Amino acid sequence: MSELLEVSVDWLALREAEDARARSAALADTVPRLLGAGPLTVHDLGSGTGSMMRWLAPRLPGPQTWVLHDWNANLTARASEEQRPRDRSGRPVALRSRIGELDRLDAGALHGASLVTASALLDVLTAAEAHAIVDACLVARAPVLLSLSVTGDVALTPWDPRDIRFARAFNAHQRREIAGRRLLGRYGATLVGGLFGMAGWHVRTALTTWRLDRRQPLLLQEWFDGWTGAALEQDPRLLREAAGYRELRWAQRSRGELAATVYHLDLLAWPR
Repeated sequence: MSELLEVSVDWLALREAEDARARSAALADTVPRLLGAGPLTVHDLGSGTGSMMRWLAPRLPGPQTWVLHDWNANLTARASEEQRPRDRSGRPVALRSRIGELDRLDAGALHGASLVTASALLDVLTAAEAHAIVDACLVARAPVLLSLSVTGDVALTPWDPRDIRFARAFNAHQRREIAGRRLLGRYGATLVGGLFGMAGWHVRTALTTWRLDRRQPLLLQEWFDGWTGAALEQDPRLLREAAGYRELRWAQRSRGELAATVYHLDLLAWPR
């Protein structure tokens, strides 16, 4: 997986505030009612620099220990360097890290978990990897909160007919095969929710959105450039119209006219 998910600290920092605004507070506020008494151990899959921990820990009781699972030791080291978030009672959380590829996650990796979390992860998994993660969660029998899985739906304002062609190419790129791995893309959350449902667990979902406009011009620019870049990589035929399309959108952004709504799905699952 690591060759697919090389993300920079700068990109994670740039998106953190919008991630925090977009995640479903309603699902997160349901989690404390699903937890047992006593200290919590939260396993965060694909944790990056710990943005999910910083957002969720203050909503949960304590004491809390967070176990950050990631393939990039530099990112988890950055999480350790940041000021520790505090639980709902004001106590700093404890922190551990577990470095390794999530496609090798086994049932024992989540032993003792009170809660399992992830953010912006499911779309970059394969079906086999998603099954393995769900199987590990089923064994752990802990609630699972998975946020910000892309749905593939994007709405740009002002509308342009080329939006549709670039969106289709981007979604195909999200489903591409790399080194024998076929990514789930926009189907990640649907598959995982279905697997938990088939296992007899409760499943709740919430549609969540990034809303990008002139208030966060740099994030809008970085997202748009990445979105169109992935589309062009997937379908080089779009190169004929890409220059004019990008020039128009960049001009709209510079005038504060461009806005984008990027749709995600959050998912909460817990055993009956």
